[in-house]
Amino acid sequence: TALAAMGVVFGDIGTSPLYTMKEVFGGHHPLPIDSDSVLGILSLVFWALTITVSLKYVLFIMRADNKGEGGIMALTALALRTANASPRVLWMLSALGIFGAALFYGDAVITPAMSVLAAVEGLEVVAPQLEAYVLPITVAILVLLFVFQRHGTAAVGALFGPLMLFWFATLGALGLWNVIQHPHVLLAINPWYALSFIVEHQGLAFLALGSVVLAITGGEALYADMGHFGRRSIKWAWFACVFPLLYLNYLGQGALILADPTAVENPFFLMAPSELLRVPLVLLATVATVIASQAVISGAFSLTSQAMQLGYCPRIRVKFTSEREKGQIYVPNINWLLLAAVIVVVLGFRSSSNLASAYGIAVTLTMMIDTLLAFVVVRALWHWSWPRAALFLVFFVVVDIAFFSANVIKILDGGWFPLALGLSVFVLLSTWKLGRRLLYEKLEQDTIPLDSFITSLEAGGPHRVDGTGVFLTANPDGVPRALLHNLYHNKVLHQCVVLLHVDVEDVPRVAEPERVRVEAFPAGFYRVFVRYGFKDEADLPQALELCAGHGLSFEMMETSFFLGRETIVTIPIARRSRMALWRQVLYTWMFRNADPATAFFKIPPNRVVELGAQVELS
Repeated sequence: TALAAMGVVFGDIGTSPLYTMKEVFGGHHPLPIDSDSVLGILSLVFWALTITVSLKYVLFIMRADNKGEGGIMALTALALRTANASPRVLWMLSALGIFGAALFYGDAVITPAMSVLAAVEGLEVVAPQLEAYVLPITVAILVLLFVFQRHGTAAVGALFGPLMLFWFATLGALGLWNVIQHPHVLLAINPWYALSFIVEHQGLAFLALGSVVLAITGGEALYADMGHFGRRSIKWAWFACVFPLLYLNYLGQGALILADPTAVENPFFLMAPSELLRVPLVLLATVATVIASQAVISGAFSLTSQAMQLGYCPRIRVKFTSEREKGQIYVPNINWLLLAAVIVVVLGFRSSSNLASAYGIAVTLTMMIDTLLAFVVVRALWHWSWPRAALFLVFFVVVDIAFFSANVIKILDGGWFPLALGLSVFVLLSTWKLGRRLLYEKLEQDTIPLDSFITSLEAGGPHRVDGTGVFLTANPDGVPRALLHNLYHNKVLHQCVVLLHVDVEDVPRVAEPERVRVEAFPAGFYRVFVRYGFKDEADLPQALELCAGHGLSFEMMETSFFLGRETIVTIPIARRSRMALWRQVLYTWMFRNADPATAFFKIPPNRVVELGAQVELS
């Protein structure tokens, strides 16, 4: 499992050596190349990896799992379980979680662009005349990467682990070769070098932090991918292999820069002891960055699927690319939007050094949100004392703020892009959530209680026809609008009437024996509750087969599914609404373009009857 984790979990952080030291000493705010600066930076990199990745994520936050699952959605779900919290506090926690999730999409655009571009720039080291081909080759690789997403990674996934293990072994070997030439760089593990560098070069050290943070980008992926491989496997792989080899490579780059200051142009590729090794190194780096990009793109698909299940995103088409692996999904709309954004970023920024200005701010903000949500979890769910929880918060937030504030100065240089993208996604997700709540409240106002309706049928009701009518409903205690419309227009009821309520819970998966619950009522009425986790695949016909064990059998060819099809009507400005007019327009557009429930729940289209109604969001 630890080997498999190599190909997914550590891809992003494992490709950081391609550009971190290059950016620190040769970027927009280059440091002077002397022993104090190099040892100071190497010390900062070591303690950044130790505090943020090892302590914060591997040893602390990865213990906050939601039935084995990690990631900001799972952490938000845990934080929202806070007992006795006011609605305002719960709203703030929810907004923090949504914003953190939205920032991930900015990371999913910049990571492939930055890492692949940095790898292909190795061609400039091999042959400077190839510089003009860097951008076209980068774009071609990225287009191929996104085009192949629809095939899934099941076929090549088995290669990812061994390839990344070979990559980390190469990182360690290159680092060791250069450290042997200048072993005194090993002193950088002493935190005194980091502290003295900060004290002596306050302004430069602050600017350098904005580049040092590149070494820990991808650290949050260790927590996000915990559900695939488990905390134990990730922890062993990190401490026993990835961390030592990764840092050995940084030490090697530092040793090379001290020996040859001109190496700052591209210290990673210049570490190769022979020019003959640089071409295979460029190819290996490109493969590693493609694997890292694959993991981030898959993460964006997974996050979109979770957001749909939790009601933050309209239904869009999701394809499952593997029959064996539940997590292997492909979301076509997200894939092509990401590709378009990645190409725009590559052509707009044109070099990994320029992109470094945009990279980091979204990651550091996400890490800060993780710390705040984790504080709520350790205080409210783990019942830590206030002093202990406060110590946890202060220690990690101080580090997060230091990195974030150093990246704030990059906003005008390109940092605005991931923030703008994240904010746009946040507006979409929060608008959909608010619109769904207002729509539900509006529909609930006009609902007739189910008990009263069934009682009224005993006194004589409409004509009953053979077969089963299944009515999807958001409110299991009321009569669905679709049922009332069918009764009003067709003047009939089926002999068996099933009110079907789907509930997505804040757990990753629901076991099959707990999937359905059936309640029988007089007059041939049944109420069926179907439960899914936020990582489960929704399949209603499959779920209804489980009802046979609860005394309710379905013959699909004699079953009709009735769905309400609401049309949202925008409220004029003159009338007050809890939703701003621009948000109403946005929600209406999202509502119209959402995939129908039939496709999302895998209901046979030829068994569906849709009954429409116009609704105003008040």
